[in-house]
Amino acid sequence: MAVISASTNQISPANERLYGLSRLVGEWKGKWASTGQDVGFKVVNIRGSTAQVEYTHHGRTERGLATVQGGTLTFGNVTIGTKNGKTAALLFSAGGGKASAFLEKQQPASETNMLVGSWGGHSDDTQGTSSFRVLSVDGKDAKVSTTINGITREGIGTVYKNVIMFGQAQLSTEDGKTGKIIVQSGLKSFVVPATNYPPATASTTTSGVNKLA
Repeated sequence: MAVISASTNQISPANERLYGLSRLVGEWKGKWASTGQDVGFKVVNIRGSTAQVEYTHHGRTERGLATVQGGTLTFGNVTIGTKNGKTAALLFSAGGGKASAFLEKQQPASETNMLVGSWGGHSDDTQGTSSFRVLSVDGKDAKVSTTINGITREGIGTVYKNVIMFGQAQLSTEDGKTGKIIVQSGLKSFVVPATNYPPATASTTTSGVNKLA
């Protein structure tokens, strides 16, 4: 049996354009629709027409090689596919019996976006303290709350690399520890040096870390 590296993917550009196979790579968790029991599927890597996978169900894990078929992977009696890289459908079919599950992609803790956190800084130009709280980052969207000039706003900001833009303000950072809040006021822009403050308690950590995909 061929040995496949656990850390590399070899997906042809043509297949990536058509099916977005790289979106399948990662860990997926959910429940069977019929029984509510936990089920998981992990795609370690994809190389050509083969994928290294782990399938967890009924308290046990099976590991092996799945077959790449278009935009889906088939491992034994189960097939998994995703359109958006965030949610996936898992189908089981054997001996006339069928079952399905809805899975969500899990985000490893080590990959939590460095923009996530509570940022704050002081500037005389913006009439005091400015804050930019990033609750979660999911692709190009970020759930944020800002307080600028005493006015608090909440909503979805736009992410571009290490920058989040939301309303009259934007946040940028290079290291996840310090950054800049740029505030637009009329035709002028003001830069506020900002620091990413650690959560005060363990309970606030839970609400500040995104679950993405």
